[in-house]
Amino acid sequence: MNSATRAFASTFGAIMALAGIEHGIGEVLQGSVAPSGVMIQSWPDSAFFRNVAGEPALTVIPNLLVTGILAILLSLALLVWATLFVQRKHGGLVMILIALAMLLAGGGIFPPILAILIGLVSSKIHAPLTGWRTHLSPGARRFLAGLWPWSFAACLIAWPLMFAGPALLGYYFGEISAGPIWVLLITALSTLLTTIVTGFARDALGPQTLRSCLRSSG
Repeated sequence: MNSATRAFASTFGAIMALAGIEHGIGEVLQGSVAPSGVMIQSWPDSAFFRNVAGEPALTVIPNLLVTGILAILLSLALLVWATLFVQRKHGGLVMILIALAMLLAGGGIFPPILAILIGLVSSKIHAPLTGWRTHLSPGARRFLAGLWPWSFAACLIAWPLMFAGPALLGYYFGEISAGPIWVLLITALSTLLTTIVTGFARDALGPQTLRSCLRSSG
């Protein structure tokens, strides 16, 4: 099993699930009312979320209470699947299907779309990664593999900041410009992609090569 890819899928799948739960709570609190359209705001009247446009989401369900309940349940399903079962056969496909359902049932925009990407990555948990061994030299694989823990840690910091940072800045300092939000978004996406790439390189080393690299670096 490709352990770096498994750790990435579990950790960031769980983060996207928690973000989906937050969307669902806001929709539940709006009560049993009909949305004005397919595009909705999870927290339309919240000062905390004003800098993120009330947390946009979409729904095909004509009731916000039902939308919120489904968003929470589907997000919980994603959380359980990502942390416990994503390494199973067709685990990535199941994650993608749950994320698609989240997207259509009020689980936000970014969380389910990113969960779909994570599901695609998790489909490589048991893949041989032959292409990475063929097209990357051993030295390049070792270099990228060494970057993986740092990239993973940076990504683990960047995404909670991306989800909570704009709201916190707006709550304490009032309306902010788009600049800081773009910086957070670009940083979060960059670390996400870097973590995926370095994770594949780390898994492509194989367990024996990785252990010898760790011994030599220690």
